[in-house]
Amino acid sequence: MTSRQGAAALRQSFLSFFAEHGHTVVKSAPLVPRADPTLMFVNAGMVPFKDLFVGQEKADYSRATSVQKCMRVSGKHNDLEEVGRTARHHTFFEMLGNFSFGDYFKEEAINLAWSLINNTLGLRRDKLWITVFGGTEQLAADDEAQRLWRKISGLPAERILKRGMDDNFWQMGDTGPCGPCTEIYYDQGEGNVTEADFDSGRVMEIWNNVFMQFERHKDGSLVPLPAPSVDTGMGLERLASILQGVDSNYHSDL
Repeated sequence: MTSRQGAAALRQSFLSFFAEHGHTVVKSAPLVPRADPTLMFVNAGMVPFKDLFVGQEKADYSRATSVQKCMRVSGKHNDLEEVGRTARHHTFFEMLGNFSFGDYFKEEAINLAWSLINNTLGLRRDKLWITVFGGTEQLAADDEAQRLWRKISGLPAERILKRGMDDNFWQMGDTGPCGPCTEIYYDQGEGNVTEADFDSGRVMEIWNNVFMQFERHKDGSLVPLPAPSVDTGMGLERLASILQGVDSNYHSDL
């Protein structure tokens, strides 16, 4: 049974959960990046932490959590053309995130994600689907994440799917930190799920957990990061619509 929290309570629940697990709460950065000429607007929760991921800066914390204001109107992560066509896309949105800078990695990230959605938020287990990186000729499939999800969640193997580079390898742009990711989806419909239901929006992505392992350079090469890290992002608007039992982000209390 899902809880019916308002958006303001959801923000606080998310931050409080991760604060209780040793994360420093960091305020949202401005929408316009302070010192990143590669971006017009902050388009993901990890953008303010980019230099921490690549080892160019140090902070007095190794775990952080935030609710970051984001804008997606151009570039690699461009939602502008989807606005008005779907019930789940926006140009401006709030991204709930937790981050590890060389601290924990896959197992603890998946443990934390499952604890939040299953225990704290109470999302229905029978509605949850998981995807992991299926690999390419150059990059191995993320069999470890698949095994961890089976062990931690107990979800049946048929609801933990492998997908390709476009879906389950995240990068902030043509250059910068990147890595395989595992995504959590929620089925908003009834009956059997098919692959088409992921494209139609019936099965909606709610949370992306990125395992930051590489930095992509201008020549396309992937160089291992100084320390494996974690970057996650969950849209507040989508989560609110699910927990409030409405079929559109625009019908929530936001």
